[in-house]
Amino acid sequence: MSTAAYPMIGLMSGTSGDGLDLAYCQYTFDESWRYEIIEALTIPFSESLKEKLLNSHLLSALDLSLLDVDFGRWMGEQVSLFCQKSQIRPLAVCSHGHTVFHQPTKGLSLQIGNGWALRVASNLPVINDFRMLDVQQGGQGAPLVPMGDRLLFTDCDFCINLGGIANISMEHDGQRMAFDCSPFNLLLNPLAQRLGAEYDDQGNWARSGKVNTALLSHLNQLAFYQLNEAKSLGREDMENDFLPLIKNYEIAPQDKLATLIEHYAIQIAKIIHRYQVGEKPTVLITGGGAYNSFFIERLDSQLDGKWRQYPASDELIEFKEALIFGFLGVLRMRNEINCLASVTGASADSCGGVWYP
Repeated sequence: MSTAAYPMIGLMSGTSGDGLDLAYCQYTFDESWRYEIIEALTIPFSESLKEKLLNSHLLSALDLSLLDVDFGRWMGEQVSLFCQKSQIRPLAVCSHGHTVFHQPTKGLSLQIGNGWALRVASNLPVINDFRMLDVQQGGQGAPLVPMGDRLLFTDCDFCINLGGIANISMEHDGQRMAFDCSPFNLLLNPLAQRLGAEYDDQGNWARSGKVNTALLSHLNQLAFYQLNEAKSLGREDMENDFLPLIKNYEIAPQDKLATLIEHYAIQIAKIIHRYQVGEKPTVLITGGGAYNSFFIERLDSQLDGKWRQYPASDELIEFKEALIFGFLGVLRMRNEINCLASVTGASADSCGGVWYP
């Protein structure tokens, strides 16, 4: 069989709302999949757009519909500028969009960034809306990245992404398992902002804080951690469970940061211990949290040092989700499964994504 090559652009707008991750990648299939991140960048949102996206769940139906179109057009314009500057023409743009509502038990997962607006503004075919087919088949619609983990990162026992939310994926009994582990930057960043920075650089404020054992115990007992493995965290969980609990404790932001880091390390180490096969598993850690050296230290402590951190480039750490959404688009183009029922809890595997040719 001849080698098949797919140059694609992956777009990811994370729950943290910092900006748009754009990755131009080449995916090659020759008995197995390989990838190359050719060029990647984060395009910051303007303060106005950032505020609209962060508050999108509060908008009227009309204002949300207008934002859907405006955001799709804006993404298309950014793609067009990028392609002109780099003199490239990918096969398609694969867009995650910005999540407004994620309520899979009600059959809903809504990402905005209108496909036709993106298609016209970029002058390129578009694939988006990757989650809704799975949700309609009874799944959580998340996480979607594990199919990419399975096919692109075969030498990693665990793949962890630390963005707004921490999620993990691994093989278990011949099936891919994956789920959200805990919140991450969604709870850390607002505390850092109270101390005057966008985020807690290397976890230094958390390092200076003291773990509050009562808060730690309450966090570890939250209902989310009693759910079965096919589970996902949404903004609603933050607003109903996590944020009120953290707010109830009148302690310094540094102590809240320290307690959250300890909580995250406990929950993630618990999952690794449960699913590891060898004595020293290889763990890929990506997302902004990979730079939180204090978290890495606390995870190492919870794992008793019995693990190996996979050496990841800065590009992979920062753009893995955009890389994988480009890959999910490749699988969609090939009409191959890109969403696993073993991961989402759906009634069947599926090939999700809406195509705007």
